[in-house]
Amino acid sequence: MSSILSIIIPLFSLAGGVFAGKVFFSKANKNFEDEAKRKADDILKNAEVAAENLKKDRMLEAKENFLRLRGEFEEETQAKKGILQENEQILREKERVLAQQQEQQKLADQDLQAQKQSIQSKEENYRKKLEEVDKKRAEADEMLANQISQLEKIANLSAAEAREQIMEALKSEAESKASSLVKQAIEEAKLTATKEAKKIVIETIQRTAAENAIENCVSVFNIESDDVKGKIIGREGRNIRALEAATGVEFIVDDTPEAIIISGFDPVRREIARLSLHRLVQDGRIHPARIEEVVNKTKKNIDDEIIEIGEKTVIELGIHGLHPELIKMIGRMRFRSSYGQNLLQHSREVAKLCATMAAELGLNAKLAKRAGLLHDIGKVWHEEPELPHALLGMELALKYKEHPEVCNAIGAHHDETEMTSMISPIIQVCDAISGSRPGARREMMESYMKRLRDLEALATSFDGVQKCYAIQAGRELRILVDSENVSDEKASNLSFDISQKIEKEMQYPGQIKVTVIREMRAVNFAK
Repeated sequence: MSSILSIIIPLFSLAGGVFAGKVFFSKANKNFEDEAKRKADDILKNAEVAAENLKKDRMLEAKENFLRLRGEFEEETQAKKGILQENEQILREKERVLAQQQEQQKLADQDLQAQKQSIQSKEENYRKKLEEVDKKRAEADEMLANQISQLEKIANLSAAEAREQIMEALKSEAESKASSLVKQAIEEAKLTATKEAKKIVIETIQRTAAENAIENCVSVFNIESDDVKGKIIGREGRNIRALEAATGVEFIVDDTPEAIIISGFDPVRREIARLSLHRLVQDGRIHPARIEEVVNKTKKNIDDEIIEIGEKTVIELGIHGLHPELIKMIGRMRFRSSYGQNLLQHSREVAKLCATMAAELGLNAKLAKRAGLLHDIGKVWHEEPELPHALLGMELALKYKEHPEVCNAIGAHHDETEMTSMISPIIQVCDAISGSRPGARREMMESYMKRLRDLEALATSFDGVQKCYAIQAGRELRILVDSENVSDEKASNLSFDISQKIEKEMQYPGQIKVTVIREMRAVNFAK
């Protein structure tokens, strides 16, 4: 019994423990489930709050993006609206300009019609005046014939007989005067024969044998191939015309292989034309606008070259302390000639001869050399003075503080002022030695160049003339006028007036063609 109880009691204890554990675990599970459910509800609530906050943030961000895009769209729209308004304003301005141009064209047509009517009336008046002149000329001829017949009746001589008597009287008088002049010339020749003979012998002995080339009126520009000639000529010759108008010389492009001839009487213009053509060929861009730009730059650079030539000359001769303006004049001598002889070469030669002669005579060789170099500076003064070149050179030397003996030697080397020092006759003698050598000078060249310069000066004296160039050996005068101040009708009248003045005031062979060029340029800038 006790063994059964010992078995039953543990079983009942075990069953009670199992029941109690089940009850305990059931309560614990229920509490755990309640806690998990509570936590799940809290997580769900937190998730809903976070989702609501994220939704609000996304909505705010979307609203900001919308406002930003809307602002950018409004700015872009405003900019396009401004461009449209500007284009509309430009269009209205162009319409206004077109209307003004149409109005101006209408006024121009009216003016042209009025000018035609005026020309027709002038031609009618001119014909009437010609008829009146012919009528008066016939009346004058008739009156002259009547007067001659009356004189013949009064004098009982015909016109031919009276002419013969007058010629006989004049002939006898001329013969008597000629015989007296011949006698006087013979007496003077006898008195001065010995003196002149000595002078000729001395000058002949003193002549040097230095090489000298006479300046001519052409320069040759060498090119690498004949293909360049086409570029230089341009379409329908526009490049050649632009070059001739800008430089004032004539360009001759012919069959001469690999060469272009530059023709002009002014050496400065020829040098500017040569340098400009050299730069254009090197650059390769040859058109009228580029030509005008290069020629203007070359004209500015030629002054630097003139100064460089002057400085090089005074350094080679060992002359110091010259005024910069005098140095510039010496450099300008390189582009001038005296009776066909290059002026700088002539002045250098005179300076060396003067130094040698002064040293032989025991005088100041440096002053003599200085005076010899400067003796012809009056010929390169940029203005056209009324004074002779010797007196003008003396005034320039005085202006730039040269030695008094140098100034006197410059002014007296053509006996236009009194010599006051021993250097003056030396300058005169050396000038004659340099200029009198065989082949040194050619007076025809100087007179020819003077005629061309006078021809250009005559044309530039008229109002409205900007530039003037004598080309084709003086057979043509090209005149560039200001298009704003000279109309087409005035240009025609200007050509006629210049030709009439040339006929009255100048002597020239053949005929001279006067061409007036009026170029209209319209320039605007796109900004």
